[in-house]
Amino acid sequence: MTALLLLPLVLPFALRPVARRALERLAPGTALWLLTGSAVVAACCSLAALGAFVLPGLLRVPLFAALGELVHPLRTSADGLVVPAAVLSAGALAVCAWSLVRWALRQSRAFRAARTEAGRGPVAGDLCVVDSPHPDAYALPGRPHRIVVTAGMLRSLDAAEREALFAHERAHNAGGHHHFLLAAELAARCHPALRPVRDTIRLAAERAADEAAATAVGDRRLLARAIARAALAGQSARSGRPDFVPGATTGPVPHRVKALLANPRPAHRTAACGLAALLVACVTLSAAASATEMIDVHHRVEVAQGEEAR
Repeated sequence: MTALLLLPLVLPFALRPVARRALERLAPGTALWLLTGSAVVAACCSLAALGAFVLPGLLRVPLFAALGELVHPLRTSADGLVVPAAVLSAGALAVCAWSLVRWALRQSRAFRAARTEAGRGPVAGDLCVVDSPHPDAYALPGRPHRIVVTAGMLRSLDAAEREALFAHERAHNAGGHHHFLLAAELAARCHPALRPVRDTIRLAAERAADEAAATAVGDRRLLARAIARAALAGQSARSGRPDFVPGATTGPVPHRVKALLANPRPAHRTAACGLAALLVACVTLSAAASATEMIDVHHRVEVAQGEEAR
């Protein structure tokens, strides 16, 4: 066990500023893939690092040492820190597991409720209208995918704005954005530093849907107006949709409207490639550190079992 194990726990803090810059420089769809992948790898590496801290501490306990068939004491590079590090890491893993289970149960209930509510309303193709005065609209995954819109939201928009809003939600379903949001939510509960990255991933999903809808509608100003009016109408309403279900009024709407009204400019290739390389380097370093230490722990366990390295 060395200080190398601290890298997977520290590097996620560096992802927040890089993620923001990546979304500014990269195409939204590209940023969505890259940021989500980086967050997932960083979360997995942090969990692996915590596990590598816990295992040597467990093998100091006679019961687990007997189960591991250790015939020699397990030697590490920092014997005095093994037990405290194992206790702290075990506590962090327990908190993470508890948070994940609570969130999964809550989201499962919310998703079932949303599907049930969508099944009660009138359906026209992929569009489902919910009889509610509270303005809301979102893309609901499942079989089949649905675009859920409330009667309150329909009354808040004119015909052209409704079609623009529907195009945005269809872009979410076509892009499978709920998968990215689900992965980001899970990663954020594995490491607190990934929560701001999760918010950036949400914005990337909305920006990707905005751009796809703008292409489908053919009028960026119309889409910007529809999103702005939908956000104003629904700002006081509380939505019961799950966290991983994307909606047109999610995220910093003024930022999205500004991006739609601005003329799209090609990203600077050098800057974009540099940011992408920096993200990849961060997660690669984290993965290499956790893998190296896991291999080292495995080797030390083999030595303690009497299987001396040849």
